[in-house]
Amino acid sequence: MILYPAIDLKDGACVRLLHGDMEKATVFNTNPGAQAARFEQDGFEWLHVVDLNGAIQGATANAPAVREILNAVKFPVQLGGGIRSLENIEGWLEAGIARVILGTIAVRDPALVKDAARRFPGQVAVGIDARNGMVAVEGWVETSTLSAIDLAKRFEDAGVSAIIFTDIARDGALTGVNVEATGAMADAVSIPVIASGGVASVQDIVDLKARAGTPVSGAILGRSLYAGTVKPAEALVAARA
Repeated sequence: MILYPAIDLKDGACVRLLHGDMEKATVFNTNPGAQAARFEQDGFEWLHVVDLNGAIQGATANAPAVREILNAVKFPVQLGGGIRSLENIEGWLEAGIARVILGTIAVRDPALVKDAARRFPGQVAVGIDARNGMVAVEGWVETSTLSAIDLAKRFEDAGVSAIIFTDIARDGALTGVNVEATGAMADAVSIPVIASGGVASVQDIVDLKARAGTPVSGAILGRSLYAGTVKPAEALVAARA
């Protein structure tokens, strides 16, 4: 299992939200590059970055901070938030992003996502954020009438490299990952599934790995790392066990 420490960018700073509410943001570091370098030094192999302002505005809003991160580290970085055109995708990949995460556009224009996955093999992931099982879009401000699993199935055989599944009700709350819903997603599609939202302790990593069925390929760690409830070394040992 691959662990992805998370940097969520709001107004150029590293923050964590509670349940995706932009009004409930806690600033943990005003230097995104330094935070990224720290995660790399901790031994993580990937970094997960989200442009929160961009997700709501529908266009990249924290480009300087993202570039600062890219300049500070050597490990691969995946980026989501406001990426909604082929030009935007190509621009970020050329800038050094290893994988782009497409969320709202996956609901609005699935053909674009499939086209991008064909053009940039291995470099396009789909972010599926769910509230009570239904997909949320536009930076989680709107909830659609589409179920998370139905959306994931639309991208079977499209060449998508991963699905990042977030349970909004758990995100930033340190209440434990939704193993059942994440596992159901992994069992429903052949695309690798990465768990996001609610990881509070190393036990959550153990529980994700121990579940029966299709293995969950990764997990994103956010507030738990910043708050210290998960120690990087212990988490990495559990993930690699």
